[in-house]
Amino acid sequence: MLLDLRAKDTCRYDAVSLGEIMLRLDPGDSRVRCARSFRAWEGGGEYNVARGLRRCFGMDTGVVTALAQNDVGYLIEDLILQGGVDTSMIRWVPFDGIGRKVRNGLNFTERGFGVRGALGVSDRANTAASQLKPGDVDWDDVFGRRGARWFHTGGIFAALSETTAEVVIEAVKAAKRYGTIVSYDLNYRASLWRDIGGQEKARAVNREIAPYIDVMIGNEEDFTACLGFEVKGNDAKLKKLDLDGYRAMMDEVAAAYPNFKVIATTLREVCSATVNNWSAMAWCGGKIYKAKDYPLLEIYDRVGGGDSFASGLIYGLMTTDDVEKAVNYGAAHGALAMTTPGDTSMARRNEVESLMSGGSARVQR
Repeated sequence: MLLDLRAKDTCRYDAVSLGEIMLRLDPGDSRVRCARSFRAWEGGGEYNVARGLRRCFGMDTGVVTALAQNDVGYLIEDLILQGGVDTSMIRWVPFDGIGRKVRNGLNFTERGFGVRGALGVSDRANTAASQLKPGDVDWDDVFGRRGARWFHTGGIFAALSETTAEVVIEAVKAAKRYGTIVSYDLNYRASLWRDIGGQEKARAVNREIAPYIDVMIGNEEDFTACLGFEVKGNDAKLKKLDLDGYRAMMDEVAAAYPNFKVIATTLREVCSATVNNWSAMAWCGGKIYKAKDYPLLEIYDRVGGGDSFASGLIYGLMTTDDVEKAVNYGAAHGALAMTTPGDTSMARRNEVESLMSGGSARVQR
């Protein structure tokens, strides 16, 4: 077996995610600056993976996070429950009435179109999740008494504060003690690191976390910004993809971190906000596995496409022990997720498998 997964009958959860969950406010076809109404969703890079595993692939998942105890927090919880993800590990923090000490995060996100790119405006200072610190979560309960076969977290949560990075390190160490497989999405966001040390700080934090990771996920920018590795001699555009350049980078990454069993990256060329070339690839044991190409993929809402890639990849690794099939699950799930609104996937497994096998967009009656 590629990954030594804990037995299903010994664990309550197939997968648990650690991260912040915000209320996404979506102006639909309008723009944030001109909107008079918003549709509410929930979303968060790490959480989206747990939701995709539950809603699309039928796995048992839970989320570790913190919310301020008010009606916005209860709304976020209600949205999580609708996605089927277990909420019993949420840490509820008393609300001070004004948000001076603690609050819930908001994320205003508008969909791009044509030459106008998508835009996200987050409002997440002093959130309950960003104030999580070591000792706040009973990891012996999460990985021991409850049990989780897989643990997923990432660089967005690690960037929220000094203490969230420490919580990630605490969590991945605990997961390894219990034999839980750990995946991590680098998910570099320059805006999150800018005021706390920038790229240098991002590299320091992620290099401390990396030795505990089994499956490392990210795009080319993520590996460069977070770990300092580059695809040399390649323009990183899908139409001119140089697999040797990616192979060389992944070989360098694997040499530096021999604990990585799988390294995976999405491949995206942005033709416009609404048309992307899309694919993915994975490294395992010195071999490269390339997913099917989705050229000129029409995008409805690109936010969450990478998270849906991650959940498809994880599902494939957990159920097939076949890296090529797993990376194709990821690429197909990510492609489908970007055809619907919101951060999270609305796809079902049979749709993912149909697309993987060459299914078309003909009407189904």
